[in-house]
Amino acid sequence: MVEQSPELCWPTLSQPYDLALRKAVAFIIEAYEPVGIIAAGSILRGKPDPSSDLDLYVIHLSPWRQRLQRWFNGVPTEVFVNPPQAIREYLRDEWRERRPRTAHMLTTGHIVLDGDPVVAALRAEADASMASPPPAPKDLTMERYGLALLYEDAVDVAERDPDAAQMIASQAVTALIGHCFVQRGLFLPREKDALTALSTLDPAAARLARAFYRAGSIDDALVLAGALCERVVGAKGFFAWDSPRDEIGSDVDGEN
Repeated sequence: MVEQSPELCWPTLSQPYDLALRKAVAFIIEAYEPVGIIAAGSILRGKPDPSSDLDLYVIHLSPWRQRLQRWFNGVPTEVFVNPPQAIREYLRDEWRERRPRTAHMLTTGHIVLDGDPVVAALRAEADASMASPPPAPKDLTMERYGLALLYEDAVDVAERDPDAAQMIASQAVTALIGHCFVQRGLFLPREKDALTALSTLDPAAARLARAFYRAGSIDDALVLAGALCERVVGAKGFFAWDSPRDEIGSDVDGEN
């Protein structure tokens, strides 16, 4: 068991989470040479779901990374072991993908161990990443067109294969929810927070999405998905559009 020391700073947690965190930190210190440990996730935010796990971000200075899952005091725990260079790659890549998972953990987590200046530096870089608007899509119209066609595909197969139609419509609705955030220049929320976030961003779209997931028949589901597609995209099938001209280099396809 890790005892309180000047190097460790424990968050206030209820049981079984407090003991789980302490056992996990003891395991990490024994197994690795961490210079930083950050505890994150809904447990640390005081809003755990029944199956919530502890997320522990471990910073070390060796040139390798590892991810592992363990139970500590009956609590599922995910441990992410990374050197600074890998963390910086995650910050860059996830920012470009509009899903800043690493930055979110670093900025919202509790620093249990801070044994090197790199911990504060990475935290500052994560803060800057979260504060920077995500990159704009290359062509929003192309994305809108793809979403409208995805919905149209669901309608096309509804009569001959309603199960496939339900699958495709669900994919379309999920993508439409994400597009609500993309077109406003926002990061994509986590899947389990998406409907709640959408309720704040666009209440009407959220009502349509929730009604879609509760629909009792494929016909009702397609009507609701179509209404959502019209609201978000402005169409629900083929529409006329021109892409911008894209200059092609002389070496494309090996031609001169």
